Amino acid sequence: MHSAIVNPQGTWWLPAHKGEKVWVAIAFAWCMVLFAMMPLWHFKGGQNPSGIRYKVEPSAYMTRVQEFTNQYKVGEENGLPIVAPPPGADVYLIGMMWQWYPALRLQQGVQYTLHLSSLDVNHGFNLYPLNINFQVVPGYDYGLRITPNQSGDYRIVCNEFCGIGHHTMVGRIIVTEGPNGTPAAPAAADSAVAAPRGGTE
Repeated sequence: MHSAIVNPQGTWWLPAHKGEKVWVAIAFAWCMVLFAMMPLWHFKGGQNPSGIRYKVEPSAYMTRVQEFTNQYKVGEENGLPIVAPPPGADVYLIGMMWQWYPALRLQQGVQYTLHLSSLDVNHGFNLYPLNINFQVVPGYDYGLRITPNQSGDYRIVCNEFCGIGHHTMVGRIIVTEGPNGTPAAPAAADSAVAAPRGGTE
């Protein structure tokens, strides 16, 4: 029987065996590899694109979205404005319970800076049917450089539970082949409509 007062019987305080030292060295070396992979994959892996991040008051961001909407509004659908910004513009999209605002009309092959933020709680930005996902957090403006590379009519799905109306939170991004073009049929799930780009290609 052992206790905190009586030392356990054994030789645990003796120098480690050669085999134990080898395994400790292997484990340490693997930890260093994993540690080095985090910054390397961030800059070279292409999975987590770098973006522009700012702290912002949700009300101030909402004001930017409203100004952006008023400036570039080209239509309306079911009470939701459709906005068509010019090439190279800063595009503002906000998530709120339970809506993505506004609907966007972008041009194929043109680069934009897409700004994402939330007015109230955490939301998840998922561009369906593509595998593009971002966490949208209130109080932060996340700017992402994107270039749509396939025309289509895409849906923004919130994949972060945000309340009783979560399942109704669906937005829209229309990608056209030109300034006055019409979108093609929605793209297949294995195609790419927007290629996120950070500070490096």
